Amino acid sequence: MRYSSSIRWRSGFPSTSTKEWLKMRVPDRILREAKSREFRPTVRVGKAGLSETVVDEIRQQLTSRGLVKIKVNKGLFEREQRNDVWTYLAEATQSTVVLQRGNIGVLWRH
Repeated sequence: MRYSSSIRWRSGFPSTSTKEWLKMRVPDRILREAKSREFRPTVRVGKAGLSETVVDEIRQQLTSRGLVKIKVNKGLFEREQRNDVWTYLAEATQSTVVLQRGNIGVLWRH
């Protein structure tokens, strides 16, 4: 996918495992869509936790949509563990964590 030169790029998303900034660039339109309140979570991680079925569903949605919002039930993971969850999901689905806020994360496949 090519982007015109008129699109501004932003970099600087934290690597959840090392707390360093990634070199990945994400288009502004993706950031706006990820932060939008109209963009609802399409995948929920329930009390069964992360399973291969959940990862497969995220892969399928990333293939068809490109951007997926995931919500993890409160109390399922501690704060430190949630960072590892987003990193694991990004690596397992070959995507990028665009936004993580509390128990909600957004993954983008470019």
